[in-house]
Amino acid sequence: MQWQTNLPLIAILRGVTPDEALAHVGAVIDAGFDAVEIPLNSPQWEKSIPAIVAAYGDKALIGAGTVLRPEQVDQLAEMGCKLIVTPNIQPDVIRRAVSYGMTICPGCATASEAFTALDAGAQALKIFPSSAFGPDYIKALKAVLPSDVPVFAVGGVTPENLAQWIKAGCMGAGLGSDLYRAGQPVERTAQQATAFVNAYREAVQ
Repeated sequence: MQWQTNLPLIAILRGVTPDEALAHVGAVIDAGFDAVEIPLNSPQWEKSIPAIVAAYGDKALIGAGTVLRPEQVDQLAEMGCKLIVTPNIQPDVIRRAVSYGMTICPGCATASEAFTALDAGAQALKIFPSSAFGPDYIKALKAVLPSDVPVFAVGGVTPENLAQWIKAGCMGAGLGSDLYRAGQPVERTAQQATAFVNAYREAVQ
């Protein structure tokens, strides 16, 4: 399975508003990110996502997170989203995203959930919440998964500990509150994005 971006780090901008979305997405893309997720529990995501797709859709894999229902996938496809991220395994959501040619990275915790997601057509897996399980758990889970499935650690990943998740077998990570917290200045987003990119490059060299 092929992950669709050059840098396997997903910027999760939970809580970003339409007024500030373009600036923060621009900051992470300038730092080297090429995958961005706006969770659907962010304010007025219906405005933010189309604006980001229009501005940066040719530079990055732009999509949505916390996607729970197939109808939301339909709506996001109309907006031009290319990436769907979920917190849980909902085969109907996975199949709907696949039908649109989207990249789907559903959240799972167990081997049963992981294989259910893969059977439905998921191209990648998000282990969530990673910090609750730890790198050893992911390493054990990876041992039974197909070796070519991209696995992302999500939850509790920081620039300081990113390397331990890569070492455990993750291709990359989804980065939430340590990258972006609602209301923070763009300068902070840019600073953290650069720190994550540097940490990833150090981890894989």
